[in-house]
Amino acid sequence: MKSEIRAQIVFIICFLAAWQVVYQMQAFPELMFPSLKAIGESFIEGFRDESLFTYTMYSMSLIVKGLAVGIVLAFVFSGLAIVSKIFYAVYNLIVSVCDLLPGVALLPLAIMWFGIGEGVFIFIMVHSILWPMSRSLMDGFKSVPAIYVESGRNIGLKGAALVRGVYLPAAFSSVLSGLRVGWARAWRGLISVEMIFGTTGSGAGIGWFIFMKRTNADIAGVFAVLIVIMIIGIIIEYGIFRTIERNTLKKWGVVR
Repeated sequence: MKSEIRAQIVFIICFLAAWQVVYQMQAFPELMFPSLKAIGESFIEGFRDESLFTYTMYSMSLIVKGLAVGIVLAFVFSGLAIVSKIFYAVYNLIVSVCDLLPGVALLPLAIMWFGIGEGVFIFIMVHSILWPMSRSLMDGFKSVPAIYVESGRNIGLKGAALVRGVYLPAAFSSVLSGLRVGWARAWRGLISVEMIFGTTGSGAGIGWFIFMKRTNADIAGVFAVLIVIMIIGIIIEYGIFRTIERNTLKKWGVVR
């Protein structure tokens, strides 16, 4: 574990050093390739003077709402699919079709259906998380050994109790994988829609902040916001998903 952390730190240091060397060589115009100092100053200024924290918190509030709805629907529909062959056949077709549709392509319909408000963002995020997570859940449930399922039925489990008592614990690695994919897809979808859609009556998110920086040709500011997005991703991955994995799958001996 310590060797992995050291390798990651060394990689980051080498990357930053290479970035600064390229900047010093003036291989690209400064407008396109700002210095680390300029990016750092934009990062600090964004939180100090330009309400970047407020934009970020608004985006996080939206992602929490979208994830909550999408995760619940994915578990409900996937659970129904595994206990009903007819529902599985229909829902599997729906997932196969809808998972191919980019969320941004549905934006005009979302605006017509939900108007100018948070409903548009939540709809796109639910679309982004529901289908890939459902696919991961259903594949995981289908891979559960039949003997586990029969054992659960023999002790009286059926329907939702069978899903909760047998399928979910046995397919937890697929559940966690589906959560990872769903979170990433929803986060990317949210930022993309914010850059296109703009603001709502209740606020604006980090995607809109990127759009404003790009409009003002503040590329250092754009990179600063990208760093914020990456930091959020690292916190979610190592602070939440890795913690869950360490306390479940690794403790059970499912993964190393």
